[in-house]
This record gives sequence, structure tokens and C-alpha cells, in this order.
Amino acid sequence: MRIADVCGFYAAAGGGVRRYVDAKFAAAARAGHDLTVIAPGAESHIEARNGGRVAWVASPLMPFDPRYHRFGARGPVWAALEGATPDIIEASSPWTSATLAAAWPGKAKRALVFHQDVVAAYAHTALDGFLSHNAIDAACAPWWARLARLAKLFDVTVAGGDWLAARLGDHGIANATAVPFGIEANLFSPALRDEALRVALLAQCGLGPDAKLLLAVSRFHPEKRLPTVIEALARARRRRGGLGLVVVGHGLAHAAVKRAAVRTGGVVLVGAVEDRNQLARIYASADLFVHGSAAETYGLAVAEAIVSGLPVVAPDGGGAGDLARCGFSSRYRPGDAVDGERAILAALSGGLKPPTSPPPRSLDDHFSALFALYAQLANSP
Repeated sequence: MRIADVCGFYAAAGGGVRRYVDAKFAAAARAGHDLTVIAPGAESHIEARNGGRVAWVASPLMPFDPRYHRFGARGPVWAALEGATPDIIEASSPWTSATLAAAWPGKAKRALVFHQDVVAAYAHTALDGFLSHNAIDAACAPWWARLARLAKLFDVTVAGGDWLAARLGDHGIANATAVPFGIEANLFSPALRDEALRVALLAQCGLGPDAKLLLAVSRFHPEKRLPTVIEALARARRRRGGLGLVVVGHGLAHAAVKRAAVRTGGVVLVGAVEDRNQLARIYASADLFVHGSAAETYGLAVAEAIVSGLPVVAPDGGGAGDLARCGFSSRYRPGDAVDGERAILAALSGGLKPPTSPPPRSLDDHFSALFALYAQLANSP
């Protein structure tokens, strides 16, 4: 099977999207598929990969982030699609990638992969505490109508979980199908716990070995609500001392996160950890994972924490809230630091809810299911 992925957010210096696409290349090679990723770049050229190739299309820089480019004219993208001769076209965002893939005049079957719920990421984040999520969704009816019209141009809309497929269906996307995402399950394990690393991280927080080490792993973006997590920690520490927090990540909201960390104390921002093996050791060496975002379609960091053996404090919403049910968890109202304090204290005192869902699936399982869906589409009339 020949698959073409029109991927507007793939970049050599990217983060989660790059890791996901690179893993898809490896899975395609193992399964005997041919994958062409069409991505915007500084210049047009073909980069060979095991499992296929990246067809870079010369494109203008993305505003505000020089690591990325954005698709411009449709002609070069369509030329790359012609060269790929795909059985399946995948569009990995509801923006320019999707409109270019939908309008291409070729006969390939098409899949829209829903990687970001922009209503949850922006409107829910901004208006929590003022309006209910149902009211916010209703106010965003024009966006849902646009997405429904776009989805009708594709044969399937792939959602990262059953809950998300149901949410899309509630808003008029009739062809939503759940293909849960996955993680590098073989990389993360409780067996990687390193007491010396734990003590060293606590020392960076100004605490001794008897303290509890809390961990957050997140892109620094308003939708991730890291200041809410830090405020919940600060409140919990007034009731129970000996709590330190290590935050792994970086991003455009760095200034706001740093201000919250400095104000609270005992919070260490270690930046991005590109060494995935080191990151796995950090997960396993913590005592509790804390998360802020209720807007994720999957919740990769929550899944990695659970597979690492960590109990999880997470908002009761979005991909993170859904995944939290796969492990021992304490959940709280999204964006509510007071309820977050309660959830942290409950987790530390043994008030964790046991798992009610199967463990997070692996990336191999995810791609096997995705390719099976694509094969079914490609072979349909």
C-alpha cells in the first residue's frame, strides 16, 4: 500500500509530530508499505527514509516559530502527491494540509487525522470558570460546522480514542473512527527507577530524600496549564510539606511558567530532555505525575507516566482524563487549582482510583490498527 501524508507540522527540529512521523516510517517499513510524507521546508527536495521518503516542499517560514514552515501554493504539494501515486492520502491537521489533500483531483482514498481539538485547546482554556464546556462548544458552532464540511470530503476521520470519536460525532462529524494512539511502550518501565537520580532531582528543588518528587512533562503552552499545576502544588505544600516539582519541557509560554515557578519555590524547570532513555529514567524515579491539560486528543505524557509505574493527577477531561483511567489516578476539575490541591493530597494519602481501562497501547499496536483501516479503505469500492 502506498500512503501519502500531507503533514504541515513536520520539521527536522520538531517535537511530538516529528517523533510520531518517524515512528510511522519505521512501522511502514516493517509492514511493507511505502510512505511519502509531504512537508513544508526551506527548499524542495526528496529525502530518502527507511519505509519511504520525505518530499520537502519549498515554503514560507511559519510566523512566530522559525523551526517550521507553512504550505503556500497548492501546485508543488499536488505535484508531490502525483509523484507519490498514493492509494491513501492522509491529512494530519484540519488546516491547509486538509484543504490541499481534499482538493487534489486524484482518485486516492482520504483520511483526516484529528490531532488537535482547537475548541478545547483555546476556547475551553480561555473561558473555563466563565462558561460551561457545553456553552463554549455551542458558541463555537461555526468551527464545528466548518470541520463537519471538511470531514465530508474525506472517507474517514481518525480520532485518537473512543471518547474523542464520540465528541466529534456529537458535533456533526459523521465519519469519525477511533484508532487510539500509542507510545514507545518498551522504552518506559518502573524497573528504571533510580533512587540516586530521585535524590539529585529533589536536591535541585532544595529538598532532602524524604520529600516527595512530583513530575510534569509538557510543552509550555497555555493549553497545558502549567501555572495551574504549580499553584495546586503550592496550595498542597501549605497543608503537607516536603513536596518538590520537576518540570520537563519548553515552549512559548516559558515566561509565565517561570514566573509561577519562582513565585512558588521548590519548582525546577529542567528544559527539554531529548534523550528518551534519560526521560524514561526521570519518569520512573518520580513519586507522582501531575498534569494540567484537558485539551489533548490523546495525552502522550500521561500514558508514558502510567507505563512507568507512576500514579497520575490529571484533569478530568480530554485525552489526559481518559488515559488517567488506565492507571492509578486522582482527577480534578480542569483549570481549578483548588481542586488540583485536593487531588494531589488525595494521591499522596492513598486516595487513588484504581485502573478501569486497559493499559495504554504501544505505537506498534496503533500503527497496525491504522494501516489495517487504510487497507480496508484502499480496497473498498
